[in-house]
Amino acid sequence: MSVIIEAKELARWYGEVVGLNDLTVTIGPGITGLVGPNGAGKSTFMKLIVGEIRPSRGSIQVLGHVPFANRALYAQIGFCPQQDALYDHMTGRQFVASFLRLAGFGRQEADARAVSAMERVHLADAMNRKVGGYSKGMRQRTRLAQSIAHDFELLIVDEPLTGLDPVARHRMLELFRQLKDEGKAVLLSSHVLHEVESLTEEIVLIHRGRLLAQGSVREVRKLLSHHPRRVRMRAREPRRLAEACLRFDHVGAIHLDEDGEGIAIETRDVGTFFDELPLLAAELRAGLRSLESPDANLEAVFDYLVG
Repeated sequence: MSVIIEAKELARWYGEVVGLNDLTVTIGPGITGLVGPNGAGKSTFMKLIVGEIRPSRGSIQVLGHVPFANRALYAQIGFCPQQDALYDHMTGRQFVASFLRLAGFGRQEADARAVSAMERVHLADAMNRKVGGYSKGMRQRTRLAQSIAHDFELLIVDEPLTGLDPVARHRMLELFRQLKDEGKAVLLSSHVLHEVESLTEEIVLIHRGRLLAQGSVREVRKLLSHHPRRVRMRAREPRRLAEACLRFDHVGAIHLDEDGEGIAIETRDVGTFFDELPLLAAELRAGLRSLESPDANLEAVFDYLVG
């Protein structure tokens, strides 16, 4: 299916508080990052996707169906919310199996699926312990296991990396990649922007209940063409290289770092700058050691667009 989620003029308000306002967006297969500051409307959007609430205005379709009160669609969706709502008297295995039983699976299949899901989130050794004794990260992974234990097509995950140590984060990111390779669609909401970017370039950026930008980080970055781009370099002879860069009409401010090797440059045409710099550096034999554009990543795009 080429369209997983399609929202048209979607709005949801709570009394006088607007949670989402005239959101029109189409989300396709693969992994999509849903980003935005707190209060942007991400959680409201996810609740509308999974049918937890109904729109105040507009429409939304998920996997070709209207989600609100649609039991048939619920079986095709996995939802891992941010709220820590577990039954502490149960083991992790029992917790996951109980939800599968509610979804209509038989006892044996529910238990087998629960074991498999706990293994996928690397909790096999802890699945027979009471959830009440789990760490925050283990509880987060248990909720994820519950959301992937059935035959779903779309997984919606709200802040999945919260409370995880570096090893668990790496394993979680690998799991999302595996699910993508298995043909699952994943909508991932997170404030850990560099980790969203490591998973996917496809982002949906929401701010104040509206769609601010959508596409790859590179495409979204093109919206900021009126901003000078920053480039950082390190060289053996930074002063000579910096002085030579002033030949370029598109170069504005240049700053030398106190350590004597770093150079920070602002340019109005970063593409041309990257084309011209290698020849210049070779001509000068200035010993160019590193080159990066720190505002080409998702963090900088996010700061520019919402700031």
